[in-house]
Amino acid sequence: MQIYSTFEHSSYIELAIAKLEEKGITDIFAVPLDNRSVERKLFDTIHQSDGVSFIGKGMGLAVIFSVIGASRGFVLEWGPIYWGLIGAVSGFVLGVLIDLYIYKVYKKKKRVLKGKNSEVILIIDCDESQGELVEGVLWEHLALGLAKIK
Repeated sequence: MQIYSTFEHSSYIELAIAKLEEKGITDIFAVPLDNRSVERKLFDTIHQSDGVSFIGKGMGLAVIFSVIGASRGFVLEWGPIYWGLIGAVSGFVLGVLIDLYIYKVYKKKKRVLKGKNSEVILIIDCDESQGELVEGVLWEHLALGLAKIK
């Protein structure tokens, strides 16, 4: 029987391996996953989306700036239509720049501080009689997921 489990990269996996070796299970294989080395793409494609939108604040600010530009355009030289369009474009650009700044600077610092590490896959070969014992030890030491193959 093979048991597959995933752990966060922490000391709990070492404790689980030590406890399994105490119980007489020696056929243990641990595989650490690599961290992502390539920065994620900033803009989405038609086939892939990460759920991050850069136009939310841009649309809101475009509405606000176009209303202000149109209302002030009655007393300015070019008139309300041109100033409304100028306000909409400038508000949209400002909103997109704010979202880009938040995503690239603030969220990046937050991701680095969070310290998201990759997981470790643990593969254990054991007898079917030892399966419940191994499963209990892995869940006790905070396994993220577990699968059994007979």
